[in-house]
Amino acid sequence: MKLTSEPLPHVHSSETILQSISKYCSSELDGLRWLSNQETYSHGFLLAKAEEHLEKRIKDGDPLAYFLKGQLYFEEGWYEDALLQFEQNTDFQSMYQLGVMYYDGLGTPPNPKKGVEYMKKILNSDSPKARHLKFAAAYNLGRAYYEGHGTEISEKEAERLWFIAADHGNPKASVKAQSTLGMLYSARHPKDLKKAFFWHSEACGNGSLESQGILGLMYLYGHGIRQNLKAALECLNQASDRGNVYAKGHLVEYYYRRKFFTKAVEFAKRITENDDVEKIAKETDCLPFYISRGLAMASFYLARCLQLGLGTQQDLAAAKKYYSKACRLDPDLAADLELTANHGRI
Repeated sequence: MKLTSEPLPHVHSSETILQSISKYCSSELDGLRWLSNQETYSHGFLLAKAEEHLEKRIKDGDPLAYFLKGQLYFEEGWYEDALLQFEQNTDFQSMYQLGVMYYDGLGTPPNPKKGVEYMKKILNSDSPKARHLKFAAAYNLGRAYYEGHGTEISEKEAERLWFIAADHGNPKASVKAQSTLGMLYSARHPKDLKKAFFWHSEACGNGSLESQGILGLMYLYGHGIRQNLKAALECLNQASDRGNVYAKGHLVEYYYRRKFFTKAVEFAKRITENDDVEKIAKETDCLPFYISRGLAMASFYLARCLQLGLGTQQDLAAAKKYYSKACRLDPDLAADLELTANHGRI
């Protein structure tokens, strides 16, 4: 289970960084009203304007402007510039971002130990300004203990920290921790699928796209809950509509196994058009492992249909291309599916 860091929690989660900058500067300058109508201007123009007004605040000695400028750069993927801005400030939000960047090696060589130190400072702080960051910091520390980067490896300590971060399913806590607990109980031996179902249900109810797709599979196969095809398809279709590629891949498999070949082919073709795992992960906040697996499933079943002429005209060259894509994306899964196919089970 390869995890990713928790994004910086915002006080207003639906607010973009440009909207935050506009709100921050608007009392000073009515000219920033253009930020509230972002569709009228190019993204480059908006960035330049935001930088201009933040630079003015920085020259006036406003420390929050350093953080906002750093966050602007961070969200653009300009990590080296973001790091410089965050390092010039001592607020907890900058500290949090520095922890993420050092742990993951964004704009700097990886230094997980330093990343862990920043997260511990936030988690152990009594400052009210650190309060909204504590759940996310606990999740990130749990990840560090689980992976053994920057600290000793300890699944027990990771689980303890994820419990803190999940806060009994509180929707204002770390939803990522709730989802990760669900994955933990599905992955460990022996599995505890009832606990896995509970935590994925909590995370899904709080908006987790990752857990919504996994819940669909648990209902589909009766893992941790009584099998329920209606609930399974509802979860999988909703997750698919929201961009969950893992759910999409399993829907392709569902259509194929029920001999809805034309539907399987049409859906798989749409899914496999975009195989940029990193970009999809950034857009959906789903784990790259599950995205690759969903794309590999869609590619394999599309290849199978093209090879056998099921739901589409037979095309062996195209079939070979999609088999190769499945192997590139997830070689273990592709091998398992190929073995199953050779034994006549699909």
